[in-house]
Amino acid sequence: MHPVRSQSPHGLSTTKPGSLLKHLIPVRTFTEWDEERPGFLEIDLVAHCGNTIEGQYLNTLPCTDLSTGWTEVTGVLHRSQEAVSEAIQRMRQRLPFPLLGIDSDNGGEFTLASGASAGVNDLLYRYCLNEKITFTRSRPYHKNDQAHVEHTCPGGRCQGKNWSVVRHMVGYDRWETEQKLALLECIYDDLRLYINFFQPSFKLIAKERIGNKTLKRYDAAKTPYQRILDRSDVSLQTKAQLMNLYLPLNPAELRRQIDQKIAKLWKISR
Repeated sequence: MHPVRSQSPHGLSTTKPGSLLKHLIPVRTFTEWDEERPGFLEIDLVAHCGNTIEGQYLNTLPCTDLSTGWTEVTGVLHRSQEAVSEAIQRMRQRLPFPLLGIDSDNGGEFTLASGASAGVNDLLYRYCLNEKITFTRSRPYHKNDQAHVEHTCPGGRCQGKNWSVVRHMVGYDRWETEQKLALLECIYDDLRLYINFFQPSFKLIAKERIGNKTLKRYDAAKTPYQRILDRSDVSLQTKAQLMNLYLPLNPAELRRQIDQKIAKLWKISR
């Protein structure tokens, strides 16, 4: 039995595109963007603000690798560039391959505001510059530019990781405290194992336009873990480490632990 979750049909959008220094966040730098190579991730921020965006509230940073589907979710205390930059650095340490590029939306927590002074406002940009990580951004109001994390088809189908990993699991309530952040992170410790090792998905391999219809072809469903094992550009050492992590896992027990922790989060929230 899954814990009872919020019935709110939609989360509030807190992305506020501003006047950007677009030349400071160039498209395609350091490493040519290659969606077939592990290490290029779409990232977004999911707000746990309930029915109002006033004040401070917790957030979740979902990051999805375009090649393998490997997904990391990280709790963020405040919606600030400093907090998001720190969360991306933590996420990077957990990846089973080098981080080569990130693609974000135009929210102020990711991008530079016009006239911003040096300091916290450009932490993420400077971090990517120093670490030689390609930093790109989607077009304002074009959610399908980030189809893996926030895509929604007409009718509400085909939703990305924002829904399937975050909203579907923990809902739409408002959370603010460090206690709840710690519990959210504890949930995500189990959830990342559950989705990466036991949740297969299809990957689009080709699409063809015929008249007014688009025909799409997908490969066989695989978990992110299986896709990594199939890669010749991922080291044998990394594969062995993942295999050692995978072998003792029990998906049913993982799911029970996740649901128990979510129920606890909801209990202290209400």
